[in-house]
Amino acid sequence: MSIHGVLGEQTTDYPTRYSPETLYPIARSMGRDAIGWQDDKLKVGVDWWHAFELSWLNTQGISQVAVARFGIPASSPFIVESKSLKLYLNSINFTEFASWEEVQALVAKDLSVCVQADVKVELFALDDALSGLLITQPDGICIDNALVDSSDKVALCEHPDASLLSDDKTDANLESRSTQPYTFYSNLLRSNCPVTNQPDWGTLAVSITSNKAINEASMLRYILSFRQHNGFHEQCVEQIFADLSQHYEPSELMVRAWYTRRGGIDINPCRVSDIALLPAPSRLIRQ
Repeated sequence: MSIHGVLGEQTTDYPTRYSPETLYPIARSMGRDAIGWQDDKLKVGVDWWHAFELSWLNTQGISQVAVARFGIPASSPFIVESKSLKLYLNSINFTEFASWEEVQALVAKDLSVCVQADVKVELFALDDALSGLLITQPDGICIDNALVDSSDKVALCEHPDASLLSDDKTDANLESRSTQPYTFYSNLLRSNCPVTNQPDWGTLAVSITSNKAINEASMLRYILSFRQHNGFHEQCVEQIFADLSQHYEPSELMVRAWYTRRGGIDINPCRVSDIALLPAPSRLIRQ
């Protein structure tokens, strides 16, 4: 064992020269095939990534730093593996660029090649990052206390369990919305990275218009059923979108998640039933 304990048993070689080949694409079809639902309905939305450790050199050899936002369309056939993105961003730490625009164009080109779709890249200087990266609060009602009055213990599930969803009108914490969206969120979304098995925590937000009633307690049980599931952030959001679509048959649906940062990067997928419902990108207090 390393003198640093288990954390030192495996090391990663970080590239010090520009290395776009480190970007590793993962086919979205892997997660969507596992969901086994209508693939086209999962292609409407965006995955917003924030990178807080972006740095390069100017022509004087002085380090420059910025915060970046990447917008990857849900219609792209691939996502980028997050650790490979970190390695790629590190590979430009000692590369000289004549301007910020040059950095932005290069990163957009490389990410677009990786995911085989046009990726939007925005760079924010630290003194103006607040203008584009303000910390916000999710809309709607927090359902995290929906089980306070229940005596039933919540079991740990190996995989997400859509059978936990209920529109039983006899249960407590019932909300029915037939003519306007019902908007709620939970800070208790947890899953595991399928590559490293590390835990991923996030806040889930849903806006749904359905003739079926939404039971908050059942919804919370369903969200908690993801706690031991191995799935990429994007796949988890798409699984929730598919399950809610099938159970509640909504006329409108928006599902988004803000995941906490790992390796200087956070991932924020959003899926909508209509592109007109797509919200603006944002970040929360845990990010």
